[in-house]
Amino acid sequence: MKFFRYFLIFLTITFTFSSCKKETENHWKTEIKNPAAKVEVTDISKELYDQNISLEQFKQKYPWFQGTVSDEDFSARREDEGEQKIYKEAIAKIDVAKLNRELTDLFSRIKNYFPEFKEPKVFLYSSALQSALDPIFHQQEQNFLFIDITGFMGENNPNYKGMDEYWQKSMNPQNIVPKVSGILAEYFVPRNADHQKFIDELVYQGKIMTLQDAFLPDFPDYLKMNYTQKQYEWALGNEANVWNYFVENNLAFSDDTRLGERFIKPGPFSKFYTEVDNESSPQIGIFTGWEICRKFYSEHPNTKLTDFLKMNAQDIFNQSNYKPKN
Repeated sequence: MKFFRYFLIFLTITFTFSSCKKETENHWKTEIKNPAAKVEVTDISKELYDQNISLEQFKQKYPWFQGTVSDEDFSARREDEGEQKIYKEAIAKIDVAKLNRELTDLFSRIKNYFPEFKEPKVFLYSSALQSALDPIFHQQEQNFLFIDITGFMGENNPNYKGMDEYWQKSMNPQNIVPKVSGILAEYFVPRNADHQKFIDELVYQGKIMTLQDAFLPDFPDYLKMNYTQKQYEWALGNEANVWNYFVENNLAFSDDTRLGERFIKPGPFSKFYTEVDNESSPQIGIFTGWEICRKFYSEHPNTKLTDFLKMNAQDIFNQSNYKPKN
């Protein structure tokens, strides 16, 4: 069967079908019995650019923030009008009260499944776009979580001129919490170095996305994938076509490491090497792994999450009975 033989003809029909796909009961929407402490984010840059706060006062309060930058250069950055302007524009996009509530709920849900989880202290800051493409950092030793607000100024923001468009699609304020959740989810999903086939990578990514479901049951799926709504609809509507392509080209159980570059890593689209590439959603392998894991849970809904995370990819795949149909 030729992959996506009738794609261009039936694209509209596919989108309509996927948009109307019946919603299933949310397996992960559970009551939180022991909520985390209320989150109150700290805006470091608000104090950084406040000239009423001396450099010495700032350094005493945040001794780790300056890094190896000299006092002279650090003072110059504090007074830089361009950097101040970027900060003010970025922070104006953030609903801090809403962010506090959503992070509190996120941390509460993580603790619900992993009682040993210690919620991090959360800091907002402006890197003046220097780390906008990698805006979430968890410092494990001190359990600090840093959010660079210049990474969430909104798609097509003039400050993002020159950045690839595919990065910008997830650089909106609504992407903050899903990205934080994704970073934290990785700590609970160990990699198995002995398993190197593509199916292992698919299921590994699917496990992380399953945690996204558990941690963010009220968030739309497209945000969990860093997709736009249109990209998510494409992935849903072409799920069977993508899986058929993997199977027919002997990719599902291949040990070709280049498949990660084609179907896992960020990019403008996935690389099938067909005429449909430019229309496809990026990182489709992550979506496929997610659907495999979702199918597993539809077959085995009572599986404890911690037990599921320990299972190997082959067992999850076999027990999922994953065979998507158009």
